[in-house]
Amino acid sequence: MPRRERNKFVKRGQIIDILIEDYAFGGKGIGRIRNEHGEFVVFVPNTLPGQLVKTQIKKSSKKYAEGKLFEVLKPSEDEVDMPYQSIPGAPYINLPIEKQHQYKKQSTLELFKRIGKVVDIEDKFDEFVTSPNTFHYRNKMEYGFSAIGYDHEKKTDVDEFTLGFKKRGTWWCGDDLKKDSGLFDAEFENHLKDIKAYCVKTGLAPWHPPKREGFFRYFVVRKSYKTNQLLFNLVTTSYDLPQFDLDKFANYLVELFGDRVAGLLHTINDETGDRTIATTGTISLVYGEDKIVEELLDLNFEISMKSFFQTNPKCAEKLYTKVVDYALENKEAVDNTVVLDLFCGTGTIGQIIANKAKNTKIVGVDIVAAAIEDAKENAKRNNIEGLKFYAADVGKFLTEHPEYTNKIRTIILDPARAGIAPKTLKKIINLKAERLVYVSCNPATQARDTEQLMDAGYTIKKLSLVDQFPHTAHIETVVLFEKN
Repeated sequence: MPRRERNKFVKRGQIIDILIEDYAFGGKGIGRIRNEHGEFVVFVPNTLPGQLVKTQIKKSSKKYAEGKLFEVLKPSEDEVDMPYQSIPGAPYINLPIEKQHQYKKQSTLELFKRIGKVVDIEDKFDEFVTSPNTFHYRNKMEYGFSAIGYDHEKKTDVDEFTLGFKKRGTWWCGDDLKKDSGLFDAEFENHLKDIKAYCVKTGLAPWHPPKREGFFRYFVVRKSYKTNQLLFNLVTTSYDLPQFDLDKFANYLVELFGDRVAGLLHTINDETGDRTIATTGTISLVYGEDKIVEELLDLNFEISMKSFFQTNPKCAEKLYTKVVDYALENKEAVDNTVVLDLFCGTGTIGQIIANKAKNTKIVGVDIVAAAIEDAKENAKRNNIEGLKFYAADVGKFLTEHPEYTNKIRTIILDPARAGIAPKTLKKIINLKAERLVYVSCNPATQARDTEQLMDAGYTIKKLSLVDQFPHTAHIETVVLFEKN
């Protein structure tokens, strides 16, 4: 057996300082090592051209390596100062938003050329849809407790009670959020240090990730932009629970936020896995209501702690408007027909189309039963008729419900990040719909599916990008496909 050739540039586990020179899709900065053996590329996620960064090599091959970002040693010349506390969830918050848009557009279109084989993608480009709020746009945040903190001066982890986010590049180390991060509700985040102080005073321990023990685990908050209310969920283990007064904690939150408090839930999670909602745990209402109401395009949606809902609701309105505009561009293919809304989640897109179309039957399908229950409830609340929802695997549904297959002219697709399974995509293609409106939170898998759709006789008519998550690498795409 031939010996594997040793990488002449880097080895796995090595920590190096490297200058980032270019930007690739998904927020991967490109650094280059040059020595007597030639030039070698290192991809480092969440970095920007012009930054000098410290990275640890996680994967290495003959052609390139991938690193994990530890620290930005020197910012890019493009970056500007911001009044917010820097957190790992917003790696580009110091980059002007126009520059962020430029990087996202350029790298996404390049992806469709390279993976989707769409050589004229620039000609198909319709619009870059920006978020109405660049800051404080999120309606949900999860803050973690940890018994291990980080001393930024000594650059080492220390034993201390923390409440905030994981220190970048670590799974065991917490980092206190001491003020507004610029992403969520400013009033709430400026009070997080007070909530931490309250918890410290109880004498109960925060979660210790390596030991997998402790009491406080997570504090999860949802916000309604319609009512400005906050819904809280305190996640703890059951150990020492009798020593913690949940009612007193609820009263403390009301002292801080007054009538903004919609309710407080308490989740028991004794599992060792790092999740806010345990599969075996319980969730109970301590105070107030267990839901908040949000509004999207004049429709009302009840959101529980477990519900899936768009994280940036104001931008989601713009996303859904674009999807509906593409769907209704040819109203003849929607009015008096059946529209399939596949991977429909809580059925928002289908409801909006049913509200705007004439005598259209919307059939929504999603594998998550709880999302389908929410979809049915929301349709009732909004008095929208002509909707039918099924909790089923999309591929299986298409096989088992032939009654819809010869009436379909328009299909809405909004799959998870993994894209559409090839067998399922083949079943969708076999429906011979004239038009597909494909929404994606992962353009890489959408570009992959594009090649299969083009082979089946579909072409891209239009493509828009929607910036749902400013200051991150994420971008959503809406593509209108038409059958040749």
